[in-house]
Amino acid sequence: MAISLIPVEKAQSSTGPLVIVSVLNSPIERTRAPHRHARGQLLGARRGLLTVEAADHHWVVPATHAVWIPPDCVHGLRSHGPFQGWSVYVSAPGCAELPGQPCIIATSGLLREAVNRAATWGEGPLDQRQERIAHLILDEVAALPAEPFGLPLPLDPRLRRIGQALADDLADNRSLAQWAQWAGLSSRTLARRFVDETGFSFSQWRQRIRLLRALELLAAEVPVTTIALELGYDNVSAFIAMFRRAFGVTPGRYFIAVS
Repeated sequence: MAISLIPVEKAQSSTGPLVIVSVLNSPIERTRAPHRHARGQLLGARRGLLTVEAADHHWVVPATHAVWIPPDCVHGLRSHGPFQGWSVYVSAPGCAELPGQPCIIATSGLLREAVNRAATWGEGPLDQRQERIAHLILDEVAALPAEPFGLPLPLDPRLRRIGQALADDLADNRSLAQWAQWAGLSSRTLARRFVDETGFSFSQWRQRIRLLRALELLAAEVPVTTIALELGYDNVSAFIAMFRRAFGVTPGRYFIAVS
């Protein structure tokens, strides 16, 4: 189990600085068991795919987005592979104008730069300039709309094992029948339960998690051909066609279109 990014007493205190920012570079997967703290937390990644559980929400989240977790909300996380991430811990009074439920937001350039600046601060009270940057971070979190972008994870432990295994190896092209046998249930049960618990068919869910990973890799300027191979596509044309069906543009033009 991973330790907290900041001392527990700070995470559990509603006093002190308006925001406390922590960054982490981990060469291995990071796991944090379900826990809660008095401060709200904005959790994001610079590199890596995250599985996040918060209240009744279960998501797979790419590095292009962040998760907001209100104070005293039970949450846990797991990264898939190497992880570079950041967290903004917000004092309880500072959360008054922020969402009251866990949600996912797309991280703006302004938010990322403000977080990077706040990560360089030492301990102790914030000066006036730092206070302005802290309020800017909160203003961005409040202004950015919540997005239905994360991928729901199934609740059934057998289906959850399949989802976690797929997140660990997105190039795994085993069929639904093969996954059902691996998890010890029938193909019909797997197909039905996946729709019931996630709103997606098994094939749709696998395609969506690949799309989330593709957005992260595109943001890191990884070549499209490399992305296609990492995601299990036999050729780059098949990947580009899938991406265009989902987003209306080719991978090479996605961030131009959304900027």
